[in-house]
Amino acid sequence: MLAKPRPLDRIIVDAEAGIAAEAAGLDALYGHLKPLEIIERSAREFFHGEIAAVSSFGADSAVLLHMIAKIDRTLPVIFLDTGKHFEETLGYRDALVADFGLTDIRVITPEEAALERIDPTGNLNETDTDACCGVRKVEPLARGVEPFRAWFTGRKRFQATTRASLPVFEAVGSRIRINPLAHWTTSDQANYMRAHALRENPLVAYGYLSIGCFPCTQPVQPGEDARSGRWVGHAKTECGIHLSGLEKSLTDASL
Repeated sequence: MLAKPRPLDRIIVDAEAGIAAEAAGLDALYGHLKPLEIIERSAREFFHGEIAAVSSFGADSAVLLHMIAKIDRTLPVIFLDTGKHFEETLGYRDALVADFGLTDIRVITPEEAALERIDPTGNLNETDTDACCGVRKVEPLARGVEPFRAWFTGRKRFQATTRASLPVFEAVGSRIRINPLAHWTTSDQANYMRAHALRENPLVAYGYLSIGCFPCTQPVQPGEDARSGRWVGHAKTECGIHLSGLEKSLTDASL
């Protein structure tokens, strides 16, 4: 007698449980390694040919990109062009790409039809920041990482209280997100930038320590954490690309 086929949602749940176990295992075995070792082993062994990096080319993006360039300049780097970036960020992106010789920058943009439907005036950020990030960041990033099994980010625990327990390897649905710099301190960051003479996003000099879209980003006030300048006046602390909304988009039937 033939076995009854399992429902698709059950198969997906089982697969995601396996990925969660894989991420936890990798974190336990390799999460203590130095960032460059984590990048090298992930790119050359664990996810060879199936891994990318996601970069905002923001305040401290140079460190992760510099390390990636040391290992593999051809590794795909995904950049979300939300249509709301500071001009300085776009210029910084181009400068770092040239500095490091990165050869595969993938610029992902929001779907025009979705913008026309959800944000026809371009002012959605004034009334619904979550919806604005959803259409300009979360859905585009889901499309950007969909071809890969894993991707690198530059997130660190010191950036905000919401990231205080950030692991190095974490599951996102059926994929794994890798945060090689998770354990780094502000001093580690500054020392690496200085030791390698890396250029800084010009907005940092004006107090922008976490840089997103220009309508929702302000300089950080003394004594506040690096992400306090994002969505000032709102309870929002993350755009959504690092939360469950991305996982939902990745499992959407449209992808």
